[in-house]
Amino acid sequence: MSAITITDAAHDYLADLLSKQNTPGIGIRIFITQPGTQYAETCIAYCKPGEEKPDDTAVGLKSFTAYLDAVSVPFLEDALVDYATDRMGGQLTIKAPNAKVPMVNEDSPINERINYYLQTEINPGLASHGGQVSLVDVVDDGIAVLQFGGGCQGCGQADVTLKEGIERTLLERIPELKGVRDVTDHSQKENAYY
Repeated sequence: MSAITITDAAHDYLADLLSKQNTPGIGIRIFITQPGTQYAETCIAYCKPGEEKPDDTAVGLKSFTAYLDAVSVPFLEDALVDYATDRMGGQLTIKAPNAKVPMVNEDSPINERINYYLQTEINPGLASHGGQVSLVDVVDDGIAVLQFGGGCQGCGQADVTLKEGIERTLLERIPELKGVRDVTDHSQKENAYY
């Protein structure tokens, strides 16, 4: 299996769990929720026959089949599923070092590129003020609709941050983007930085 390694101990543990489901042909499905973002989570779920997706990659293992979610496969590169016994029984661990690494290029959809720059260049700076910004939508006229949160919501400097920081950065990085628009309710000032 090129993208992910399942150790023998993890295989045996999962095979035992699957055998207790009394469902012939049951396997596992491995996927990442919100891949390429700071919120990425690597998951393993039971996969009954017929629950696999048409574009999943089926990996036949000794005792069962593992289905890898197509969108998640690039983020599962170098991932490791292991099982270690301890005094309490044991623990299944999933280490996916690339799960949170954005994989974008100039051919990626515009919303993925915007999210990439928000997460890698803009939000780290806003975090110093306890804030963040997220993409709500990209409207047809090439405008990124953004929403501030945390210390940026209600901040008196949000307009400056939006135009001088965020918009300037995004327009430099994404030439087809025409501008940004803020839809945050800035009347809520409880957590505002300024």
